Formats: sequence, structure tokens, C-alpha cells
Amino acid sequence: MENSELIVSSSPHIKTEDNTRSIMLDVIIALAFPLGLAVFQFGWRAAILTGISVVSCAAFEYLYRKLLKKSNTLSDLSCVVTGILLAFCIPASAPYWIPVVGGFFAIVIVKQLFGGLGKNFMNPALAARAFLASWPIIMTTWPLAGVQLPLWGDIPDTFAGATPLYSLKNGVLPPEPLQDLFLGQVSGSMGEISAIVLLLGGFYLWVRGVITPRIPIAYIGTVAVLTFIFPPEGIEAWRFMLTHLLSGGLILGAVFMATDYSTSPVTKRGQLLFGIGCGLLTVFIRYFGSLPEGVCYSILIMNTCAWMLDKTGMPRRFGAPLFSRRGRAEK
Repeated sequence: MENSELIVSSSPHIKTEDNTRSIMLDVIIALAFPLGLAVFQFGWRAAILTGISVVSCAAFEYLYRKLLKKSNTLSDLSCVVTGILLAFCIPASAPYWIPVVGGFFAIVIVKQLFGGLGKNFMNPALAARAFLASWPIIMTTWPLAGVQLPLWGDIPDTFAGATPLYSLKNGVLPPEPLQDLFLGQVSGSMGEISAIVLLLGGFYLWVRGVITPRIPIAYIGTVAVLTFIFPPEGIEAWRFMLTHLLSGGLILGAVFMATDYSTSPVTKRGQLLFGIGCGLLTVFIRYFGSLPEGVCYSILIMNTCAWMLDKTGMPRRFGAPLFSRRGRAEK
């Protein structure tokens, strides 16, 4: 009879109870904080949109792998995380078919066609968010915080409200005080309106060892430094900086999306460079782009550079030249 205690696998030999399912479950728990606030601010429509997004992602993953006669991977809960993050990227006023279309793009096009979890080179939820920009009116109509949206039928135009980033884009501070940005009393996508609940979720993931603070700190810190140094004329630098940090999807992206294992570097130096790059691109798009927000596209662009950052971030042998090829014989 085979004794499992004598089986030796390849290194590293790490004894831990963590697996993909437990990690994803921790992320789901962390995402419950902003989801609860979204339901409180926008009503049960936010919960229904999130449920449709999760079910769509799970259904598309199951059907794709069933069709191609691959193993069922629903138990790892990665599709659930993708569904929640996708819902967080859309307005609570979006029609119910939007997360279905986004779920198909995220799971089938971005994730499964590249081989499944761990082989996709872009964050599926963010890639789907970029694809859903094909419906710009839907994706840029923001309901007012605190207004309970109807479950069925069209959303009245009177519910539409501008986000703080639109004010910053026009070179003025938003009318909302900073505490409203911190607590979530503003317009925006379902999962980005409150900094405090996102930070609480990030703190939970850090305590649980799911993420390290290198990428979020480098990302948010870069945005903080640049916006403090280059504020518009006539606006206090510290207030302009804090408004940028607390507005839009910066904290959501830095904590929950830029730290995605599959699409971010694994080396320490690579993670720092990744976060700095995301911050630089976010500020550049916010300042000079036609869109008020740059988090989505900055992370997607840096996703494509993760392999290069890992290569440059790897420790080198003593005496070896910088950027030398691994395994190349010395001459």
C-alpha cells in the first residue's frame, strides 16, 4: 500500500493549507465589504447585477470547459471573483444584460482561450470593463449615491450624476467633501465609491497573507506624489491629491486587480516597478487623456509588461552583468 507521507514532489517544499479555493474565498470575503455598501447606497439592484455577473461567469466557464471536454474548475471560485469584480466596474444603473456580455468576454475570450486560470495575461474583469466601453452611455451614466434604484424598467434620467473625476478633469474640485469620498456618498461604479471599505478589504487580504502591500503602496504612492507636485493653478495641492486618491477606481484597482497573481510580477522589484508604472499611466491618462479615469487601461497595459518586469527584477548572480540571459555560458 502506498504511503503518502513518503511521496516527495519537486521543490519548493512548503507545508500550507492554502490553495486556489481558499485564496479566492478570502478575496470574496474582502469584496463583501464594498458589495454591502453598494446595496446600501443603490438598493437591491446592485445585488442583482452582481448575482447575474457571477452566474454568467460561472455558466460560461462551465459550458466552455464542458464543450472542450476539460475538467470542471468551478470549485476554485476564480470565476466568482471575476464576476464580482466585473460587477464592481459597472454602474448600478446598467441594464441586466451588460454583466452577461462582460462575463462572456472575461471568461471565454480573456481567460479560457488562453488556457484558463494562471495562463491569462490580462485581468479578465478589467479587460471586460474595457470591452463594455463599447456602450459608452451606459457605462458613463452614474446614479446618485443614496438613491434606491428600481429593480425593473428604465432608470430615470434624473438619477444621473457626475463623478468627482469629471470635476477634476475640468480643473476644479468636486462639490463633495473629502469625507463623502472616503465613506462612499458619491456617484460612481458599484465597487469604487468608498475608500474606507476597499481599504478594509485590502487590510483583510494583507493580514491573511493573500496579497503583499508592495504593488498597492507603489501604485497609490506614485499617484499621490505626482498629483501633489502637479496640481492645477489655484487648487491646494494636498486637497487635489487626496481627491485623486479617493476618487474613481484607484483603490479598487490597486488592491484587488493590480495584485492579481496571474497578471502581475512575482519578484519584489518587479512588483514595485509594476505599481509605479500603473501609477504613472493612471496620472497621465487622467491629466491628458480624453477619459477622466485611467485605472483600467493603466493596469491592462502593465499586465502586458509583467513578464519583462519579472525578468528585470530577478536577482542576478554575483559578478554577472545586468540583464544577462539565464543559463548563458560565460565567455
